Amino acid sequence: MNDCTFCQIIKEQISAFTVFENSDSIAFLDKRPLFPGHVLLIPKTHISILAEMPDEKIGPFFRTVRNLSVAVEKAMNAQGSFVAINNRVSQSVPHLHVHIVPRNRGDGLRGFFWPRKKYKDKAEMIEVADRIKKAINSNEA
Repeated sequence: MNDCTFCQIIKEQISAFTVFENSDSIAFLDKRPLFPGHVLLIPKTHISILAEMPDEKIGPFFRTVRNLSVAVEKAMNAQGSFVAINNRVSQSVPHLHVHIVPRNRGDGLRGFFWPRKKYKDKAEMIEVADRIKKAINSNEA
């Protein structure tokens, strides 16, 4: 995609502070970080959402996510990290990207960035769980 910002970074049409690159993916500093060391990892092939990633690419991609999370924590002397993917909703660039953010206790982030919603009751939890199980089973066929 010619107008995709991340594809332009891959093609070196837009500069980025690259921290890692291999034949399948590239990681660079987020230009609007939550904290210094906030990294984005993207596949070099234009993929909009996680569901579009080919099965054979998922394992290697997430090994890279794991390795980057360890490296970011070490480099930033962080106590942990936040690793997240948005699919469509809240995706500022419509190209799959994983946020790897260094975290420390008391850093100001409170879990997720949105209010949590409780289930009405146990029956609603069972109904939602059943719907998800049914969707999983339909994808396995």
